[in-house]
Amino acid sequence: MRVSESVGIMQVKVHRTSGARGKVAVPFHTSEGTAKAGEDYEEVAGKLEFLNDETMKMLEVKIIDDEEYEKNKTFTIQLGEPILLEIGQKHGDSNDNKPVVGIEEEEVAKMGCPSLGEHTKLEVVIEESYEFKNTVDKLIKKTNLALVVGSSSWREQFVSAVTVSAGDDDEEESGEERLPSCFDYIMHFLTVFWKVLFAFVPPTEYWNGWACFFVSILLIGVLTAVTGDLASHFGCTIGLKDSVTAVVFVALGTSVPDTFASKVAAIQDQYADASIGNVTGSNAVNVFLGIGVAWTIAAVYWHSKGQQFHVPPGSLAFSVTLFTMLALGSVLTLLYRRRASVSGGELGGPRTAKLLTALFFLTLWLIYILLASLEAYCHVPGF
Repeated sequence: MRVSESVGIMQVKVHRTSGARGKVAVPFHTSEGTAKAGEDYEEVAGKLEFLNDETMKMLEVKIIDDEEYEKNKTFTIQLGEPILLEIGQKHGDSNDNKPVVGIEEEEVAKMGCPSLGEHTKLEVVIEESYEFKNTVDKLIKKTNLALVVGSSSWREQFVSAVTVSAGDDDEEESGEERLPSCFDYIMHFLTVFWKVLFAFVPPTEYWNGWACFFVSILLIGVLTAVTGDLASHFGCTIGLKDSVTAVVFVALGTSVPDTFASKVAAIQDQYADASIGNVTGSNAVNVFLGIGVAWTIAAVYWHSKGQQFHVPPGSLAFSVTLFTMLALGSVLTLLYRRRASVSGGELGGPRTAKLLTALFFLTLWLIYILLASLEAYCHVPGF
């Protein structure tokens, strides 16, 4: 069952089999899921009392609208085993207060013990308020996410690439567009090369988006290779060893796009699966394909020449071991954050928890860079 966050009081119909006789009390309670009691809904528990021949009761739960942008959250309403009440007796009354009833009515009430039907549990999905969503959508148009849209033609892409548009903060809340500022012109001329370059990517309407996908992957690969070569030349120019350049500049330059992609995935998805999967998957592709394919091609080439292909290990063993240890610490941190007392999930959560986690991960990255650099310059013994 799906309800809007702004619904206020949600109502759930609980049905009893038509023709059922006797008074029956059905216990019920709510259970937390990703939605938290007291924050997203008010926890309720009690009993629904069906009178003789009564077939429907209404169960109510208050939904809390905090007027903040949130992903869909869930909680559960669970029915318990029904309790047969005496004729004319309310649940909780003592036997002293039990009214006098006839033997025939007593027998009719006890002819069969009540039991639960097939559906005893209801999962409720709290969706963001449509009114608030419309407001958020208007704000999103003022962010860089507005650039992540499809296009129908190359002409549209090139016109957009060479056109100077107003910055994200230059629009009034009413939605009126303003003329580009001096800063907008400066940023346009600094980035126009990249805008025009990626305008060559086929529009998203071609081949149901597959042409755009494959050409984008190809261009990203080319730019990654160029970035790696530039970083290597930069390290050579300032006198840094290749291993230090690789773990600092190359890794940083190639991983920042993945980081932003994971951030977008975390914001737009209900769970952290896509975000965490993107980070680990992209690094796996970088290592397995980036190194494996290159080494395989080189090995095949030198084998065809009747020679062997050797790759000096250098500080690879030390770097991999250090990375594995720090990665284990990161995984354990993510698992610990699943505890409800901490944040209840891998990402986001309370401000204190997410700031401490971000600081901890940043510290791990700095430790890796420091130790890898010290080992490369023989200040720390390697393997």
